[in-house]
Amino acid sequence: MGGPVARGARNAPVQADRSVPGLVVKFGDYPLHHGGVGAIRSLGRLGVPMYAITEDRCTPAAVSRYLRRAFVWPTTGTEEPEWLVERLLRIGREIGRPTVLIPTDEEAAVLIAEHQEELAARFFFPRVDGKLPRRLASKQGLHELCVEYGIASPASAFPQSYEEVERFAERARFPVVAKNREAFERRRQPAVNGTTRIADRAGLLRLARGWGERPGVILQEYLPREDAEDWIVHAYFDADSTPLALFTGVKVRSWPPHAGMTANAYVVDNPELADIAARFIKQIGFSGVIDLDLRFDRRDGQYKLLDFNPRMGAQFRLFENEAGIDVVRAMHLDLTGRPVPEGEQLAGRRYIVENIDLPALLAYRRSGYTTPHAPARASGTELAWLAGDDPLPFVTMLARFVRPGAKHLYQLWRTNRLGNTPVRP
Repeated sequence: MGGPVARGARNAPVQADRSVPGLVVKFGDYPLHHGGVGAIRSLGRLGVPMYAITEDRCTPAAVSRYLRRAFVWPTTGTEEPEWLVERLLRIGREIGRPTVLIPTDEEAAVLIAEHQEELAARFFFPRVDGKLPRRLASKQGLHELCVEYGIASPASAFPQSYEEVERFAERARFPVVAKNREAFERRRQPAVNGTTRIADRAGLLRLARGWGERPGVILQEYLPREDAEDWIVHAYFDADSTPLALFTGVKVRSWPPHAGMTANAYVVDNPELADIAARFIKQIGFSGVIDLDLRFDRRDGQYKLLDFNPRMGAQFRLFENEAGIDVVRAMHLDLTGRPVPEGEQLAGRRYIVENIDLPALLAYRRSGYTTPHAPARASGTELAWLAGDDPLPFVTMLARFVRPGAKHLYQLWRTNRLGNTPVRP
C-alpha cells in the first residue's frame, strides 16, 4: 500500500501507510493543546487520514486542514471506563477501518492499556503490560519503580492523613513540591491544581486542610533552580522495548516559571541521559511513546526523574531526526509494519509555544536564570501553533486564548509572587 513521501532534513524519504488513519484521543477539558495539533500535522503531512476527539468544533485541532473529521465529545476524565471504551469503539466503527490511537494525556494512555483486548478489534496501539501505564502515571508508582531499578528521583513522601502532613512539615526543607498522586484522581478530586511549589510550612498546612482525610498527593523535595537544569527525553520503543527513535533536549523556559509546561526548548545531544532512559525502559518492559521530565542536580551530579508520561508529550515536535522521523511518525510506521528510518537527531533545533513563551521570557529575564546547555543559536525553529501550510489553528488559538488566557496567566503569576506556585494539571 503506497503513500506520499515527506522529505527529512537530508532528503530522506518517509513513506507512511495511508490506509491506516490516526485518531488523537484525549479526556478532559483542555481545548488549547498544541500537542494534538502537532500530531495531526505530523501524520497529516504524510497523507495519513487524521481524526481527533475535540471539545467542540472550534478548537485549534478541529480546524486543522489536515484533520479529516473532529469527533465532538466533551469529557471530564471522570467518566466510567466502560462507557469511555464503548464510545471509543463507536468512533472506530464510524471511521470504518483499523486506526492508530494517539493518546495525549495519562487518562487516555491508561484506559487504552487497561482495555487492550476490547479495543484491539478496532485499533492499533503498542501492546504493553496492562498495569504498567497506570503505575508510571502515578507519582507514587513511578517513585517505587525508580527505587526498584536504581533510577535517581527526588526525595518523596506520601502522606495518608493530615497528621502525617504535619509531621512531614516539621522536618521538611522548604520549598517543597506537591503533586496529585494518581491519574484519573487528579480529574475527580484534585488535591492541587497541578504541580505546586510550596514556599513554607504555613503554606503547606493551609493547603493540606482542604485535602480531606486521605490526601491524594505526593510531597517532594524541590531542586533549586540555581543548582539544577531541566532535561526532557522523548522516544518510541517497539514491542521488545528497543528504541526506534530516541531524543534528548533541554528545557529553556516553562510556564509557570521553572516548573510548568515547556514554553521554549532545544534539542541537545546527551548520550548519558539517552542511555539512562533506554536502560530503564528495557528494565520495566515498556512499549510505546514516552515523554520524560528530568532535572539534573548539580549538587550530586545526578539526573533525577520527575515525571514519566506514557504517551506523546505536548512538545514532541521539538524532536525530529535526519530522516524526518518524530515519535508519532515512528509509532505509526512501526504499528503498520513499516521500517522506521534511522538518523541523528537535529541538534540545535528549537521549539517555541507562542502563547506562553512571552510571559515566560519576561519572568526568566527578571530572575536572571539561564540554561547553560542551551545553544547560542538555533539551527531551526518549530512553532507550536503557527504553520504556513495550516494557519487556522494559530488563529483559533488566539481567538480562544487572549481574554481567558491573559486572565489565567495573570492569576498564575500573582500566585507565584505570593509563594505557592501552581503549575500545569
